[in-house]
Amino acid sequence: MSAFGLSLPKIKPPFLCKGDTVGIVAPARKVSREEMNVAIEILRSWGLLVKEGTHLYGIQDQFSGTDEERASDMQNMLDDPNIKAVFSARGGYGCLRIIDKLNFASFLRSPKWLVGYSDMTVFHSHMHALGVETLHGTMPINFGKDEESTESLRASLFGDSLSYSWESNLTGRKGSSEGELIGGNLSLLYALNNSQSDLDTRGKILFLEDLDEYLYHIDRMMLNLKRSGKLSELKGLVIGGMTDMKDNAIPFGKNAEEIIFDAVREFNYPVCYGFSAGHTTRNLAFRLGSKVSLIVAGKVNTLSFEKQE
Repeated sequence: MSAFGLSLPKIKPPFLCKGDTVGIVAPARKVSREEMNVAIEILRSWGLLVKEGTHLYGIQDQFSGTDEERASDMQNMLDDPNIKAVFSARGGYGCLRIIDKLNFASFLRSPKWLVGYSDMTVFHSHMHALGVETLHGTMPINFGKDEESTESLRASLFGDSLSYSWESNLTGRKGSSEGELIGGNLSLLYALNNSQSDLDTRGKILFLEDLDEYLYHIDRMMLNLKRSGKLSELKGLVIGGMTDMKDNAIPFGKNAEEIIFDAVREFNYPVCYGFSAGHTTRNLAFRLGSKVSLIVAGKVNTLSFEKQE
């Protein structure tokens, strides 16, 4: 069931091939042409053509243009059948302001990969409600800063097989499961709760990450997810970067990972920490909406994606 109350088939946009055209838009915070130069050259080195949004370098306070201008750029990319992937230039804040201004009818007839993380969680979650897979990964403003992150994005876009293994010193909950991988930035998922862009978490493996939040905010958001039924029927929980967390003068008493585990302690699915995704230097790409296998075995965790045809 989707957030719209409809059972929808899963839609996987076509993987990229050399010669395809991709678009870059800035649906949130503003960017400069200089900040995009490296990404454009890298995309071209992959054999792709690059189309820049009309207002990509616009300025309206902290945004890359007015809500209407940013929505127009995104709508044009969504509607253009020649565009095979749309990259959010950077994060910040702004996607929530434009999501309801968009029409996805043409996009659903000619789906394409929507790429980004952080504020792009708004689009990831909305696409989940529509039954469309998306790509969580590094954004153009960070291209080239970590070679592995950028390469994992290329591999994801071109349909390479994905499997990640990592070690974590943080204690989770051992186990294995399979399910559809969903999620993104915790603060955005909290903001989307009970909206048309809400996630259906039942039977899914949930990924969470966040940046620059007070620990008591993490507690409040996790309790919201728990009280709204988002945590009770998961198949697994994968925690990425909980980066630059803040505390009050009187300490909260637990770190972010401990707060998260408290919220899911009573459940039985596997829980793991330390996946290199989110607001981390090493930001590995993965396809949201894709079926995955999760194995949490002590210090070593593995996340493997279904084989692509």
